[in-house]
Amino acid sequence: MAEINHARQEILLQAYSFTSKPIAKALLDAKKRGVRVEVVLDKSNATAKYSAATFLANTGFPVLIDAEHAIAHNKVIIIDRAVLITGSFNFTAAAEDKNAENLLVLKGDRILVEKYIKNFNVHKAHSKPFMR
Repeated sequence: MAEINHARQEILLQAYSFTSKPIAKALLDAKKRGVRVEVVLDKSNATAKYSAATFLANTGFPVLIDAEHAIAHNKVIIIDRAVLITGSFNFTAAAEDKNAENLLVLKGDRILVEKYIKNFNVHKAHSKPFMR
């Protein structure tokens, strides 16, 4: 959350499973600071009983659903086009408290970040708005 809390301009998030209240709250706080936040989620979030998709959409985030794949298994956060967060870590309470997970926070590799932004944009282009 520390990286999200330091965002100044933009957060791009792709997630397979997203139920983490602390991460959703950090995104809302970033939005309140004027940070542009875009979210692309796997289609399972559109029908899940508990998903941050509903919370985010209800607070004015443009939430997109990527249903073009068997699963959109991405777990990526790009902050201010300078910080890349990725790994096995789903954005869930179980990942935070119970699972064996890995999470990488990469800074200073503009070429890698640009590749991830390009990938984000490819998935964003074929995603559809989340419908509550």
